[in-house]
Amino acid sequence: EKLRHEKPEVFLELVVSNITRLIDLPGTEFAQLIGEEQPKLPNSSSSSFFRSFHFLRRRGKGVVFGAPLTEEGIAQIYQLIEYLHKNLHVEGLFRIPGNSVRQQSLREALNSGMEMDLECGEFHPNDVATMLKAFLGELPEPLLSHRHYNAHLKIADLMVFDALGNKTSVADKERQIEALQLLFLLLPSATRNLLKLLLDLLYHTAKQQLSNKMSAHNLALMFAPHILWPRNLLVSDLQENITRLTNGVTFMIKHSQKLFRAPAYIRELA
Repeated sequence: EKLRHEKPEVFLELVVSNITRLIDLPGTEFAQLIGEEQPKLPNSSSSSFFRSFHFLRRRGKGVVFGAPLTEEGIAQIYQLIEYLHKNLHVEGLFRIPGNSVRQQSLREALNSGMEMDLECGEFHPNDVATMLKAFLGELPEPLLSHRHYNAHLKIADLMVFDALGNKTSVADKERQIEALQLLFLLLPSATRNLLKLLLDLLYHTAKQQLSNKMSAHNLALMFAPHILWPRNLLVSDLQENITRLTNGVTFMIKHSQKLFRAPAYIRELA
């Protein structure tokens, strides 16, 4: 953070040069990564696949749901995350939907800026888990950013090379971790903070999969559409990349405890 704030140009050049050392980003994809060009996403004729009816009805009215991400919004959503950490044992957490009436009440309370007493027994963990997913799905842009979409596809394809220099089918975990560490450094601080909270929650959820039946892969199936899939694209548009995207989020969950530490060569300069 010190290097980012004191020498932003040096920070950006250092991070980006090392990302492109690890993955190949052609001109347009590179320009998108550094924000010089906006991603060109096809427009869907129907409403966005993952935006709920409530988002369409309330867009621009709520202080949390459907609004750009802010530290204040994260403070509200942290109430959900904190509560869920105490209920990781619930079977089907994040998979089984809660009660729509209770969820609407919870949505309105969060949008009003209220401090919630989620321990009072009014809400079930499934209500809270569903609203966390809804919040992520209704952000104007995926948490992992449209700009980084192609980079995530490339990171998922990083494989080990054999002694003859041939690419194998074995994932190169060390390079994937390093690339994600670098990519996460490019996220706005509010986004990075929420991503860290979320992946930590999902990591600990997966740790209790014997009781909640939610493995890292199962959780990735639930969350990849909300945090990584580009908005305004249907499943048919993403068909060839769905497996890579899901595997990418699975990897993030499993290795989340390492992803928010900058590589050593960046820490040394800071």
